[in-house]
Amino acid sequence: MFGAWDPIPDDGYTAAKKAGVLEDRDVEPVSEFLRGITPMPAVFENHYVTRIHGSNVKKGKTKRELAEQLRQDIRDFKSNNGLDRLVIVWCAKTEIFIRPGAQHQTIEKFEQAMDANDEAIAPSMLYAWAALMEGVPFANGAPNLSVDAPALQHLALDRSVPISGKDFKTGQTWMKTVIAPALKARMLGLAGWYSTNILGNRDGEVLDDPASFKTKEESKLSVLHTILQPDVYPQLYRDFCHVVRINYYPPRGDNKEGWDNIDIVGWMNYPMQIKINFLCRDSILAAPIVLDLALFSDFAQRSGMKGIQEWLSFYYKSPMAAPGLQPEHDLFIQQTKLKNTLRHIMGEEQITHLGMEYYV
Repeated sequence: MFGAWDPIPDDGYTAAKKAGVLEDRDVEPVSEFLRGITPMPAVFENHYVTRIHGSNVKKGKTKRELAEQLRQDIRDFKSNNGLDRLVIVWCAKTEIFIRPGAQHQTIEKFEQAMDANDEAIAPSMLYAWAALMEGVPFANGAPNLSVDAPALQHLALDRSVPISGKDFKTGQTWMKTVIAPALKARMLGLAGWYSTNILGNRDGEVLDDPASFKTKEESKLSVLHTILQPDVYPQLYRDFCHVVRINYYPPRGDNKEGWDNIDIVGWMNYPMQIKINFLCRDSILAAPIVLDLALFSDFAQRSGMKGIQEWLSFYYKSPMAAPGLQPEHDLFIQQTKLKNTLRHIMGEEQITHLGMEYYV
């Protein structure tokens, strides 16, 4: 069973046809099912996503009132469809960059800020608060500050709800988390990594706004430093140049294209280059991640897990981790953590890949 909030009132079928991601042969067999998915009015403010305009929007005097309307939506959806459990995955557009402030530190301050209509409380945070108050796991697929705010992390623990985030790892950053560990494993130096994207869908339009791009840039730039550890290997990775660009190009539609120029340094300081041209389909890469996160978030809750689910970092560009703990970005370590967590939950033995038992 699927439900959604959206400031644009199109049903699932109309939205799929407009997006143009899937061909008719894939959409038409499920057309009636998609037509039955009509979005609930969204909590939306153009201030946070300047390039999107919609009419299907909730009204309320305060942000707390809007969040309470979301809670009622959650209860109604669960009751009307005879459901036992829900999961909410944030798939909406990137909001403007917000630094954590005093409003985000405790739940008391957070709720006071909601009552005061504080601009530091963005719509995505209201969805996260509503989900946690209703005991619903929440996964943040965008890079903006949301359920990773300290107040909401504490609320997730207090209410025994799993949370994860942030920013789906699908295209260029996914490739970085594959290539960078390989460079480090062979102790190849890095002089610079230039990344640019062209993207023509609504995501590209939103990220054409500098305030929204700043949020995405922060997420994308964090990956290489964490994997390569310039402080540990200064001769190889100190002061490497890392540039990220995203360009809105409407003719490309949902078919994102990423170019990477990687200047590496080999033995005896000889320079080499790697060039990647990744022609991908943004939504096709993201959709399986959404389904996995829904299933695993529900599984986590049924297993008694709560708070940050670091084992789901495999799916994110900017993984959430416990305060003071360095997030893991290496895709292969993330995959091992994911698999071993599932084995642990099921009471199975962890796989270390040591293999010594074969040679004794």
